[in-house]
Amino acid sequence: MSASSVIKTAFLGLQSDIVLALEAADGLAKFTSDEWERPEGGGGLSKVLTNGKHIAKGGVNFSAVEGALSAGAAKNLGVAPQSFMATGVSIVLHPQNPWVPIIHMNIRYFELADGTYWFGGGIDLTPHYIFPEDAAWFHHQLKLHCDQFADHLYPDFKKWADDYFFIPHRNETRGVGGIFFDRLVATEDMDKSQLFDFVLGVGQLFSPIYLNLLDRRKDTPFGEQELQWQRLRRGRYVEFNLVWDRGTKFGLETNGRTESILMSLPPQADWMYDFQPEEGSKEAETLKQLKKEINWLQYKR
Repeated sequence: MSASSVIKTAFLGLQSDIVLALEAADGLAKFTSDEWERPEGGGGLSKVLTNGKHIAKGGVNFSAVEGALSAGAAKNLGVAPQSFMATGVSIVLHPQNPWVPIIHMNIRYFELADGTYWFGGGIDLTPHYIFPEDAAWFHHQLKLHCDQFADHLYPDFKKWADDYFFIPHRNETRGVGGIFFDRLVATEDMDKSQLFDFVLGVGQLFSPIYLNLLDRRKDTPFGEQELQWQRLRRGRYVEFNLVWDRGTKFGLETNGRTESILMSLPPQADWMYDFQPEEGSKEAETLKQLKKEINWLQYKR
């Protein structure tokens, strides 16, 4: 079995494991399965849950597409036009309860006909309301995983996430960051097999991390004020994904499946003109913490 086939099989198994874990945690809704084919080659399996007890909308997508890179996509990637293969798992969950955070995870593998390859991915947290102790625990789990492979990975990938998940036109981060990496190739420190172990391990972190965070906040009471704020923060999420996210752009440029690409969008979102939270409110305090380079590990977990 080729390396790309091993990776695709592992990614598909990861999708199945995560779906089962999330269904059990939600306790009400089930994921629907939508298998699709890409006319140019390959396809995928989209798993989507809506109107759950705890998950308002969630997607756990697997794809394995292939074909010829368009001139535009090749230019954006800085490679010559040629055939390619790309596979990955992408997840976004929008919770019912505003005290529970939005979470995103993506792992992917890309290979060109000339033998060029790279891994990419990451996991980041977008709370509607920031709890420093939750952010500290989240970052600690990521650091523990990174440190198994190299000491520099967590600080490097944490900074990369801070820079990537940033909304320039708002001058704020999308959330409390996490780790982000792209175009990882074998080095003297990590061969391709170790890179794959690292990336797959990021995917395997998803369920235990999110189920812990869900359990912390899912039963916290909320009212209309919190729901309004949740819709406004969802609006920021939409702005980032549609304006700045490179994965969204690449998927659309390579004629990816629109429904699967845009499954990351929330079920509802608001844009209130020039909304200013009351000074000292929990909403205002969250805005103050949407900054780059916060050392979340300094807080108690």
